[in-house]
Amino acid sequence: MSGHLVAMPVLLPFLTGTLLLLLSGRGFRLQRAIGLGSMLLLLALSVALVVKSADGRPSVYRLGDWPAPFGIVLVLDRLSALMLLLTAVVALFSLLQAVQGQDREGPVYHTLFQLQLVGLNGAFLTGDLFNLFVFFEILLIASYCLLVHGATPPRLRAGMHYVVLNLVGSSLFLVAVGTLYGVTGTLNMADMAEKVALLRSQDAALIRAAALLLLAVFALKAATAPLYFWLPTSYSAASAPVAALFAIMTKVGVYAIVRVYTLIFGADAGVAADVASPWLLPIALLTILLGTIGAVASRELRRMQGYLLIGSIGIMLAPIALFSPSSISAGLYYLVHSTTVIAGMFLLSDLIAKQRGAKDDLLVSGAAPLQPALLGLLFFLGAVAVAGLPPLSGFIGKALILTATEPARAMPWVWSIVLTSGLLALLALSRAGIVLFWNVSSEERVESAVLWRARAFGPTAGLFALIFGITIFADPITAFTQATAEQLLTPHEYILAVLGGEK
Repeated sequence: MSGHLVAMPVLLPFLTGTLLLLLSGRGFRLQRAIGLGSMLLLLALSVALVVKSADGRPSVYRLGDWPAPFGIVLVLDRLSALMLLLTAVVALFSLLQAVQGQDREGPVYHTLFQLQLVGLNGAFLTGDLFNLFVFFEILLIASYCLLVHGATPPRLRAGMHYVVLNLVGSSLFLVAVGTLYGVTGTLNMADMAEKVALLRSQDAALIRAAALLLLAVFALKAATAPLYFWLPTSYSAASAPVAALFAIMTKVGVYAIVRVYTLIFGADAGVAADVASPWLLPIALLTILLGTIGAVASRELRRMQGYLLIGSIGIMLAPIALFSPSSISAGLYYLVHSTTVIAGMFLLSDLIAKQRGAKDDLLVSGAAPLQPALLGLLFFLGAVAVAGLPPLSGFIGKALILTATEPARAMPWVWSIVLTSGLLALLALSRAGIVLFWNVSSEERVESAVLWRARAFGPTAGLFALIFGITIFADPITAFTQATAEQLLTPHEYILAVLGGEK
């Protein structure tokens, strides 16, 4: 059974989603029980896979027992295990929020939720570029349906922009994959890494063009500058549980960048060695600036969270762009932190908006929230974590990033932009907090019927509690991310496991 564990993060949500589709007319209580039970099982499975990956040996699952590079393979290493666990955690709290009523906006919410997990987990596990495209498409279809779930006009408008841009990205993805296949004769990433390293100089222009086209596709999926403009509108229009789940979705693009440009186009890629390096750091720094400036300019709380998410993507990509063990480790730690806190902030924004009546999440004077002390405390903790102030994990993550980038020639740029972004994020969140909790109108009232029960705070509080866990256990987490970075930068064992390792 242990040999099949690698495939279970894909099979479990697929089977659960199929079952939920068959039970879509049987009532929400049964669907919720099955969905939550499957999520708890997926979380336990993800923990087991992290433990399994800790020995540093990649685990390979060959579908149909076909040998690579001819068959489809799923590969578990430290990076994919980390992303699986992060996905399971965020998805569990998002679903706990959804089952309090927002899943009733459509008949197949729980099926779509599980299919989203199929796409996410498959993208993190696949060892094949074409199947990475396939899982991206599963993500696109499920996320589009979740985005427009409820069919409100704002969601339909945002969904149209979202799906059109991502279809353009998918088309470019196919062009890049087809070009790489034409040059190398393979789609298996481990096999492609070996083939690219042996290419002759006359193939350099074509292979580098395909690699950079892939970078543009992954940048669109990760919502980096200048391809981020679809995200704030889409995420602010989505329901809170969907937006929280989408916080992990952009990390698929980040994951793909880390995987492809260390495994296939890393330092040993011959004529295509380090092809992304001249581009990735400027893109990351520009993303930080535009994301935080957008947060300062936002006039709605949910849109502000979208821009803060964009800024956080730039912050995690900046050290990754240096491709050193310490810098990748710092970027991965910040990825864990930012995904958790941004997901929590999306859930919190919805709680605040529901208690402000007609003013919703507009950053204008309105009725005081009905539970200002609890909401204010959670907002304060989230602001401290997002801005990177001590003592929470955001401060640790930024300190790791600054330390890791100190030897680089770009250190002045990285330090100045990362620190400035923290100040701008603090200003944006402080202004929002003042408007929401202090600059309130005593003349406006919200009916007590919209008062949220204590259990409604559970998922939000749970995600913020994890921030304390990421802070307290920073040392073992960074030890794991450091080992992950070293494994990524020495891909020989990955290639050997896929092409010549034991089954």
